[in-house]
This record gives sequence, C-alpha cells and structure tokens, in this order.
Amino acid sequence: MKKIAVYPGSFDPITNGHVDIIKRGLRMFDELIILIAYNPNKKTLFSVNERLAMIREVIKDCNNVRVDSFDGLLVDFVKGAGANVILRGLRALSDFEYEFQLALINRRLNREIETVFLMTGYKWFYTSSTIINEAASLGGSVKGLVPDIVNQKLLEKYACK
Repeated sequence: MKKIAVYPGSFDPITNGHVDIIKRGLRMFDELIILIAYNPNKKTLFSVNERLAMIREVIKDCNNVRVDSFDGLLVDFVKGAGANVILRGLRALSDFEYEFQLALINRRLNREIETVFLMTGYKWFYTSSTIINEAASLGGSVKGLVPDIVNQKLLEKYACK
C-alpha cells in the first residue's frame, strides 16, 4: 500500500523552505500531494491559479508529487485523496502552538489521519511567505529565498503596484 501524505498550505508564494519540506517529505512517502488550502482569513497576493502554476513549475522534476487546491475541511480532502498523513513544516516555537492545535482538531475530526511535523532546514528557519511578501513589496531582494520563477513573479507583481 502506498504511503501518501498531503502537504497543505497557502503557499503565497512557495518558498525554498517549502521546497525543502517537499523534497524531504518525498524521502518518507511514496506520494506527496501539495495542497493549496483556502483560508478565508488570509489575504493573498497570488490567485489560486497563479500559485498552482508556480508550484507545478517549481516541482516539475519531482516524481510522485501532485498539486491541488481545496476549500473544504482538510481531513475530507486527505481522506478523499486516499492519504492518511498530513505533512507540516515547523520553523520555530511560535509555529508549534498553532500547528499543535490544528493537528488536534484534525485528529478529532478524523482519527485515522495523522499529522507528521518536519523541522525546517536551518537555512530557511526565518523564511515565511509573509516575510517574503513584505520584503519584496518594499523593494527588498528575496532572490535565493524563493525559487527563481517565484522571484520573477514577485518582481512582476510588485512592479505593477
């Protein structure tokens, strides 16, 4: 039986920290589904379709990865995809409390689904989509913190503002 994990997030935009989690996750699971999960509380820079396209470009050389989006309960998507693991990345202690709460509610909603946490690689410890967006919006260079295609899209997006 294939071990399938779902790696959910807003990925607005995908960062090198996300890519690190994806590559490491692929060493643990037979298949990884990167899921752009709709969060009504988050204002996004890129549309879902833009994010899907960027992620697909970034992971085009990775086998056993697919990209999808969903606007319902995460556990419903996971079950429907034939997976039973939610993969999450942790950067700092500040991430842990929120992620722990999410893992507990997901476990309450479906006891067959487990959450697995991976610590981010040390190079990406301080990197988040929010910080990337803020730096880029103020004209700061984020080259090397995001995949090249994402850097280009950020430059284009903020050149229009």
